[in-house]
This record gives sequence, structure tokens and C-alpha cells, in this order.
Amino acid sequence: MLTEPVVHSSLSLPVGVVQPTLSVLPPSRVELEQGSATLVCAASGGFPSDWKLGWKVGGSSRSGGVTDSLGVLGKDGHYSWTSTLTLPADQWRKAGSVSCEASKNGQTQPVTQTLNPGECSE
Repeated sequence: MLTEPVVHSSLSLPVGVVQPTLSVLPPSRVELEQGSATLVCAASGGFPSDWKLGWKVGGSSRSGGVTDSLGVLGKDGHYSWTSTLTLPADQWRKAGSVSCEASKNGQTQPVTQTLNPGECSE
């Protein structure tokens, strides 16, 4: 008598759209002293995989100096992404605000996390 193997999966896929949680990491003091500013936006817990990360500097969209990662599927069935923005240090100091936005087709409001250079200790 043959029996089929029973496969148990611990991966439970979310249903519908799940907004990611964003964290923006400021540039290091050492890097700023060298004249450059690299910010990292980490998005985690989103579903499905077609969320896109974008940057705004002083309220204006920014595409130059941006490096995006592909989405990584976690064991919980949610995706994580990172995006890196590199600016000259003086632009970072004068920006007023730098925002990372996660957007998805069909979603009216992007998920936004804003960092104010003046509030970051150097």
C-alpha cells in the first residue's frame, strides 16, 4: 500500500494588501565629515511584492543617487525591501526634510516616513 507524503507548510500567506512598516536611518557623523550623506530606508512586512520605494528631499521627488533592492520574502509570507539615497552632505543639511515613501498601484495614499536633518545629532 502506497501512501502520499504529507507536507506541512509553516508559510501562511497574507490575504489582500498589507502596508509595509518604514524606518529611515540617517547618515553617520563620520560620513558627513567626509562630505557625503547616505540614508537607508528599510521597509518590512509588506504584501504583495510590488510595493515601490521612493525618496523626497525637501518635498521634491528624488531619483538620482538612489539604489533599490529587490523584495525579499520572509518566513511570515511578507516582503522586505531597502532603498539607499546618497546626497552631498550640504544638501542633507539644507533639505529641511527627507522622506521615504512606499507606494503601490491601486493604493491612494503612500506609506511615508520622514527624517528632519535638524533633529538628527551629528
